[in-house]
Amino acid sequence: MNSSALRAAKTHLRTLMKQRLSALSLDAVTSQSNAAFEALSRLKPYKEAKTIGVYLSMPGSEIQTEPIVRHAIASGKRVFVPYLHKSGLAPGEGPVRLMDMVSLKDIPDYEGLQRDKWGIPSVDGKTVHERQRSIGELDGEASADTPLDLILLPGVAFDLDPETGAVRRLGHGKGFYDYFLHRYALATRNGVQSPNDGRSVLLYALALKEQLLSPASGEAIPVGPHDQPLDGVILGDGQIKESGHTQTD
Repeated sequence: MNSSALRAAKTHLRTLMKQRLSALSLDAVTSQSNAAFEALSRLKPYKEAKTIGVYLSMPGSEIQTEPIVRHAIASGKRVFVPYLHKSGLAPGEGPVRLMDMVSLKDIPDYEGLQRDKWGIPSVDGKTVHERQRSIGELDGEASADTPLDLILLPGVAFDLDPETGAVRRLGHGKGFYDYFLHRYALATRNGVQSPNDGRSVLLYALALKEQLLSPASGEAIPVGPHDQPLDGVILGDGQIKESGHTQTD
């Protein structure tokens, strides 16, 4: 599949998923979010993680992460959340905007985040200098980078590669996570200590059960050369599907 066909296939699937997810009630999303949180809380990589990155959810249509953020902070974990900012790169040299992961200080800090136009709690750029930054920051001091044990990602749709069993993700199309993870991996290879036995970072997604594509449907995630498989996906029915195998608790 060439690049234009790949983009078209991804756009088509995003449109289908948006229509499908818009039919879900708030009660259904809340129920599935609670089930996903319970499953995550039993997951060994989460229990053992000292530093985690987690997306801050928009209202509806995706697993809500507020219970996760509160539990992680209360459990003594260092929690990092997305921060979007201008890249400073010249046109043609890279993306105009970048995503980095910056730390939350405590629960009152989280509760004080203001929501953006999509209803997502967002870090104020004026406070970034007071926060720790994860690996990958372009203009930060490398010595101050904080490696992450686990990142919990959002997505539009997911499936399992029929040949390898790898968990595949379709993102929202902005490329924020793809580019962040690319930079993170480069920083790790360049000598920053990794907490995961030399691996860059463990990647798990959170997904409503409707976001997992069934092989019987004939639908599949369109995959390009730069799309990175995940270690697992935690579903709103309590299942955890990991690359290569499935577990339910």
